[in-house]
Amino acid sequence: MAPYLEETRGLYDGASPAIVRPANTQEVAAVVAVCAEANVAIVPQGGNTGLCGGGVASGEVIVNLARMNKVRAVDPLNYTMTVDGGCILAEIQRVAEENDRLFPLSLGAEGSCQIGGNLSTNAGGTSVLRYGNTRELTLGLEMVLPDGRIWDGLTALRKDNTGYDLKQLFIGAEGTLGIITGAVLKLFPRPSERHTAFVALSELDAVLELLSRARKASADTVSTFELIPRIGIDLSLKHMPETVDPIAENHDWYALIEFEGSASGDGLAAAMEDFLGAALEDGMVVDAAIAQSETQRQQMWFIREAMVLAQGPEGASIKNDISVPISKVPDFIRRADAAAIARCPGVRPVAFGHIGDGNVHYNLQQPVGADNVAFLARWDELTEAVIDIVRDLGGSFSAEHGIGLLKVRELADYKSAVEMDLMRTVKKALDPKGLMNPGKVL
Repeated sequence: MAPYLEETRGLYDGASPAIVRPANTQEVAAVVAVCAEANVAIVPQGGNTGLCGGGVASGEVIVNLARMNKVRAVDPLNYTMTVDGGCILAEIQRVAEENDRLFPLSLGAEGSCQIGGNLSTNAGGTSVLRYGNTRELTLGLEMVLPDGRIWDGLTALRKDNTGYDLKQLFIGAEGTLGIITGAVLKLFPRPSERHTAFVALSELDAVLELLSRARKASADTVSTFELIPRIGIDLSLKHMPETVDPIAENHDWYALIEFEGSASGDGLAAAMEDFLGAALEDGMVVDAAIAQSETQRQQMWFIREAMVLAQGPEGASIKNDISVPISKVPDFIRRADAAAIARCPGVRPVAFGHIGDGNVHYNLQQPVGADNVAFLARWDELTEAVIDIVRDLGGSFSAEHGIGLLKVRELADYKSAVEMDLMRTVKKALDPKGLMNPGKVL
């Protein structure tokens, strides 16, 4: 049972009387119906890779969908794929590619996370700028409701104006309104070329104009625009020996940029070169490297993933997953840095993420030589300081990781009374006994 009870960050210890592993939707429905009749609470669980404790059990039965891992159908001409809720994200990507299509959702945990969990948290990732969150990538759902009934909403239609769009209730609900057992996903033309650049910025504010220019230069085919701080590269070089720094001199801020096209020879390579040349000439960029091979491209991408992993060996880290309007990202980072350092001298902010959609992963690395436990004890204090700035800038304290157990208090504090009342009304209507993932979100 241990793998189902362990939580990714080690913030919670799970406990459950039983792990149930159904093989199909009918078995899920039978399990849920029995639990509902006996007033036994359930925690739906996917790949157990969530970062907010949404899949943690505290005495509830765990219903894990790992055995429901089939791709049910692919319709390349309709650009859709129908899958089980337990399908691994990387497998969905692979099958799409086999059919000369693209499923663009891409996450660090894609080798083990399940699409049901991605849908339940409305996962984001590195391609939201062009393709949208998981919510935008979904046409239909199949759900097992808290009383055990099955709702078959597996429509492959892009236009259907027949009443409420029910699937949107369940996407992002983190398993509190039912269990996602199937989904119809949107596919896209498979890119035939990608052009990747790693650039050093002259200053943080330059990133805004650079993003705007990149979108215009590429005819809005920018699939990735990631902000990377120097400390992220330094930690990667220190703890991840495979790291290769693509730019010789050190700079404070960098961007990882990728143009993506589905028609070879459409001028994207020249567009990227011209775009970067103009940015260098205008002083927004002080140095740049364009990947000349897939190996170099992977080395650039490795930095983006490695700096997340490298924070672990460096000590304790307080994590924030926030979003603000894109135009406010530099202002947020400066204000948050100042607030965090004023409260905790020596703390090392590590701000990085999806600048193209305003999502900043704002992590606070413990001061050098500090005690891990003592630093983590300041989680609420330092997080509150960061979230106050986010709220002042019209942002969100949870951009793509969800609420789970970790952020329940923040949701209650920062959402309006009307919003909280509406959410509780929906929860009570669909799950009157409160048996579906209790304690999460609300």
